[in-house]
Amino acid sequence: MSDRLVTVDGVELCLETFGDRADPAVLLIAGAAVSMDTWEVRFCELIATHGLFVIRYDHRDTGRSASSPAGRPSYSAAELTTDPLRVLDALEIARAHLVGVSMGGGIAQELAALHPDRVRTLTLIATSPAGEHTSGPLPRMQPELAAHFEDPAPEPDWDDRVAVVDYLVESERPFAGTLGFDETRARDVATTFVDRTRDIEAAAKNHWILAGDEGVAFRLADISAPTLVLHGTADPAFPLAHGEALAAGIPHASLVRLDGMGHEVPPPELWDVVVPAIARHTSAHAG
Repeated sequence: MSDRLVTVDGVELCLETFGDRADPAVLLIAGAAVSMDTWEVRFCELIATHGLFVIRYDHRDTGRSASSPAGRPSYSAAELTTDPLRVLDALEIARAHLVGVSMGGGIAQELAALHPDRVRTLTLIATSPAGEHTSGPLPRMQPELAAHFEDPAPEPDWDDRVAVVDYLVESERPFAGTLGFDETRARDVATTFVDRTRDIEAAAKNHWILAGDEGVAFRLADISAPTLVLHGTADPAFPLAHGEALAAGIPHASLVRLDGMGHEVPPPELWDVVVPAIARHTSAHAG
């Protein structure tokens, strides 16, 4: 289906749906500084074949959603976190299964803790505890990835489409696991992202400015939604112990280790594991 714009609380957000509107809703929440294009169309279609109504959307400052000037986001982290509820409101959906990756997984945790009436289940991918937990200190990102942040590549000319696509592709490379980096796939996603985004410089910068905002305090133990944790064994940003801490801290959560996956949306090589796992999890808690 083609994407469309909705306006809720004065905020313009872009969304796209797959499957039958009458089926239980699954809302996909992307990571920081990326659009809904990171959830590839075929992945969404496969989930929908399991009797689910799949929704993906663009965060503010990505894709066709509302954009702020680069370096000056006009919204808070709290407002970004509640945008999934605005998407559900626009579609008149009371409750949904939430699937979040990286920052999107943190958003999903907060929504489940603070708005439990809107959340059927959680699926948390390549993310870390956003709430208080009792697992002790968690391992830091791997040195190679830390060096990427400490000494970043020079910014491209943001008006040069080819240079920006190259820049985005190379920025994803250090996050790969032992399955390897699929440059062709990354380039396809980056190209679509650049072509759909109102201000690609704002998309690349503004979410990181919000990273210092104080979130609402909650405990993982406060989350009552049935939770599935999907975590790569080779995640360089959030090593596997982060996924294990989520599974230990959220009551009755389960963990599926994804061999060789890095810090990323599950690649096609793992869809035969990931899609059935999401389908089983959501169908077991369809009420």
